[in-house]
Amino acid sequence: MYRPIVRSALFVPGSRPERFAKALAAGADAVIVDFEDAVEEPLKRQARDNLGAFLLGNAQASVWVRVNAPDHVEHAADLAFCKQQAGVAGVLLPKVESAAHVAAVWQTGKPVWPIIESAKGLLALAQIAGAEGVERLSFGGLDLALDLNLNTGTPAAQAFLDQARMSVQLHSRGADLLPPLDGVFPAIADLDGLHRATRHAYDMGYGGALCIHPTQIPVIHAALAPSAEDLSWAHNVVQASAVAKGAGAFQLEGQMIDAPVLLRAQRLLVLAAG
Repeated sequence: MYRPIVRSALFVPGSRPERFAKALAAGADAVIVDFEDAVEEPLKRQARDNLGAFLLGNAQASVWVRVNAPDHVEHAADLAFCKQQAGVAGVLLPKVESAAHVAAVWQTGKPVWPIIESAKGLLALAQIAGAEGVERLSFGGLDLALDLNLNTGTPAAQAFLDQARMSVQLHSRGADLLPPLDGVFPAIADLDGLHRATRHAYDMGYGGALCIHPTQIPVIHAALAPSAEDLSWAHNVVQASAVAKGAGAFQLEGQMIDAPVLLRAQRLLVLAAG
């Protein structure tokens, strides 16, 4: 089964249909039309109408949708919309706190990306990650910090958030999910900070990040790209493996190469291919 690489997932407000085509052309690996935080309450239904009209006129378009939270009055209508639309590739589920929340979304027949952004969500990680329909987890650090009353920007808050990130990655691997996505970096102009944050998440096993502006996309991709030195090493390992003709372990430049090392080299090449 094809398991897509997603390094960047760009949000676009459902209330701004003039931005849909621009978002799809911006170079992100996935585009998420947001029905939740980016849309004012009076415009929730209009957001669905906007996306429905766009997909009707752009049959080849494929987007994800961040629906409203499970306790929101528009949640059921959002799910019904997603189920009906072939152009909706999957559902980003905010405020998820139980496997039951995932099960309701899975009724759409679309893959689910739960966002872990509350203490209850963290405590239910095993059940959420193991729920049918979950393709990958995503990390909502901003909302999680608010829920936990963390003093954002302090070393203590960062330590707590990193422990939460680690839990999300651990449960992702335990459930054989795709690598999780890190949360948005809110300082749009701070591209250096975004690069550091993305690389930090990558070093913790994350596959990419959610983003809120097209200028963030190339920075995220650059932060995740293997270095020239890493790529050269990976190419040498894969070529040497071919020469070794399936040997369980062999030496390359004094280093033992076995199955885990070969797998890391192959992953680097896949990531570079983007």
